[in-house]
This record gives sequence, C-alpha cells and structure tokens, in this order.
Amino acid sequence: MSDLFAADPDSVVESDTARPLADQLRPRTLDQVIGQSHLLGPQGTLRRMIASGRLGSLILWGPPGTGKTTVARLLADQIGYRFEQISAVFSGVADLKKVFEKARFERLSGHKTLLFVDEIHRFNRAQQDGFLPVMEDGTVVLVGATTENPSFELNAALLSRSQVLRFESLSVEDLESLVGRAEALTGATLPLEPEARQTLLTLADGDGRALLGLVEEVLASTRQGEMLDAAGLLTVVQRRAPIYDTAADGHYNLISALHKTIRGSDPDAALYYFARMLDAGEDPLFLARRLIRMAVEDIGLADPQALPQAVAARDAFQMLGSPEGELALAQTVVYLALAPKSNAVYTAFKAASSVAKSTGSPMPPMVILNAPTKLMKGSGYGEGYVYDHDTPEGFSGQQYFPETIGRQTFYQPVERGAERDYRKRLDYFERLRAAKAEKDN
Repeated sequence: MSDLFAADPDSVVESDTARPLADQLRPRTLDQVIGQSHLLGPQGTLRRMIASGRLGSLILWGPPGTGKTTVARLLADQIGYRFEQISAVFSGVADLKKVFEKARFERLSGHKTLLFVDEIHRFNRAQQDGFLPVMEDGTVVLVGATTENPSFELNAALLSRSQVLRFESLSVEDLESLVGRAEALTGATLPLEPEARQTLLTLADGDGRALLGLVEEVLASTRQGEMLDAAGLLTVVQRRAPIYDTAADGHYNLISALHKTIRGSDPDAALYYFARMLDAGEDPLFLARRLIRMAVEDIGLADPQALPQAVAARDAFQMLGSPEGELALAQTVVYLALAPKSNAVYTAFKAASSVAKSTGSPMPPMVILNAPTKLMKGSGYGEGYVYDHDTPEGFSGQQYFPETIGRQTFYQPVERGAERDYRKRLDYFERLRAAKAEKDN
C-alpha cells in the first residue's frame, strides 16, 4: 500500500475518479514527498546516503500515513535497485525463501534487490533471524517498516545490522499543503468554514492517507452550495479515533508526557495529555494508579497531602465511574502539577535498598533488640536501651545501624514545601545527637 503523496499535482497522472486520492497523489520522486524534511531535505540522512551511492539496510519507524512505503519504493528507483515488497502480516517462511532465491538469481545478472518488509515487527524472533544471512552476504538490502518501537519489537542482531530512521507525523502545515494538492487535483474547494477545515486536519492526527480519505468523504457527502461548520463536518464524517494502542508505543509516549509535565509543574500541559489519553480510550484506573505513583515519586513529603489526594481521586472514580469520576482525576492532575516537588524519599529509598543489598544481613545493635526470654536478657539483648519518651527532648540519639555499617544518611529533604520543616527537624536531631556524643566522650 502506498503511503504518501505528490507535492505537485501537475506531476501526477491524470485524475481518475475510480482511484483513491492517496493513489492519485502518489509521488514519483523523493522531491515530491510531503514531510520528513529531516530525512529528505538537502542535509537529510537519506539524501546523504543517496549521494554516497551506497544504501544500507534500514528500519523505517513511524506512525501510519507518514510515507514509509512510498519512500522505500522511491529509494529503490533512485539508486536503481529492484523493488520487492512483502508484508509480515500475510507472509511466512516459504514466502521469504522464494524472495531470497529470486534475489540471488537476479544478483547473478548484476541486479541488486531492495526488499521492503511492511509491518516487520509482526515477524517472530526466529523469522527475523532469517534475514541476517541475506543481509550479510548482500543478497538483499532490507528496508523494514514498523509502527512499533524497534527497541522492543526487533531482534538486537537485526537492529545492529540496520540504521533506524524515525518518521514523524505530518505537521498541520504538511496536512494543509496536502489538502491544497487534493483540491488542485480534483478542481474542487472543500466546502468547509475555517474552523471546520482546522477540525479536519485535527481528525487526521498526522496521517496523510487518513486525511485524504476524509477529504473524499467530505467531497462525496456535501450537497451543492453547502458549507459545513465544525459540527456539520463531524456529522458528515465518522470521527477517526486517535492512533493509540494501550499495549504499544503511543500509550507509553503519552503516559511519559503526562508524568513529565506534572513533574515539570505545568498543569495545562498535564491536563492536555490526560485528556488525550482519556479521549483515546485509556483505562482511567490505569491513569489513577500512575497519579498515585507520581504523588510519591515526584512530590513525596514536600506535600504530604499529595498521596491522599491521589488515592481519594481513585476512590472517587471507582464510586462515580465515567465520565463523572474523570473530573476527580483531572483535579488530582492539577493538584500534583502545582504541588512542591521532591524526590528525596524516592532517592533515599533507592540508596537504602542499595546498601541493604550490598551489606548482607548484619545484626542490629543489641541495644535495640527485645529480650523476651531470660537467656536473651542475660546475653545483653536490650541492655542500655533508652526509652526516647523518657528524655526531655523525646530523642535519645542512640546508634541504630549495625556496627559493621555505621551511621548512614539517605534522606536529604529539599528546600521546598513541607520538607523545609523536615530539614529543620533533621538538623535539630543532628545537633542533639552531636551534643550527646560530646557528653558521652
């Protein structure tokens, strides 16, 4: 299936109403491709490869409708390679063997083969390993396309022999340019008010092929002289759900964006990503769990109410359900974004865990061990323990770490929020501890 579209309507074949717009606007050269300037611009990666006269194996990673298939085909044309295309969805080992044998035969005649594998992540690990010999001996130059993160979906051996190129969603400017090319080709201006035209671009979600499908729906569904506003547009075209898979890359990208915007104290950006995830069908309880995590990881004791707030929002959602309960989660998003930030407890816990794992199981000081039997009491368990409440300050300053480790410092409060007070308390206890040590000496 073709992906992208000619930038110049004069460079495409004559319009054919039986063919989809995406097919009619298919580019014939790399110069006609809209978008991906970081790859196809004068200093782009692919331009440099073509100029060098050498093309290595590539993994083209990016969302649907961004030009991966089209660019692969045009690369083969540009450097004079045979173009073979298979899809991992419909092909198996037998199909691969036939393609490899044909490529070997053509190689004897001096013809090089560019093998384009669509949805390459659909091949299992053993099938991916099957590409390695033909890549290494030059039988094929492999160009794989995937919408999934190659780091998770492709073998390390395959990745080490390939260069990963990231394809980006088409920008609003790219999509507007594409609409203009479609209007020039069809000779018809979309009957959309400015706001509706912007809505159309938003519905495409960076996917050029989807945009051209929406353009065709609008042109086919509107009556003579009709002009659609945004609401009218949504009644004409079925709203296209955002590209989002709760087990795939879009899911992790957006939850990462939500977490970092809350950590960065930007409630508006945080609400935006929160709303996007809900709009895409994310489980609100997944978001509630992540908000609880953010409360303890990024805010902690700088605002001791952050964790109760997040837990209460989860409980409120479970009681109210959607959509009413989503407001409780949104309130927590704003609360956490505006809360003072501290990862002091998070950092302290990691440090304490590291020491605990590296020091084995040393005995705690005898002074803080209970002595429930006469034998244990006679062996020194609990001997010399000072009950803190019996001291004037309520603080005995005893040594609680095992002797083999000595006193350690893990928790370092920040000078933000409630932790400023905790810093003062720690300093106070440290002064008392130092005074006791001086007195004992």
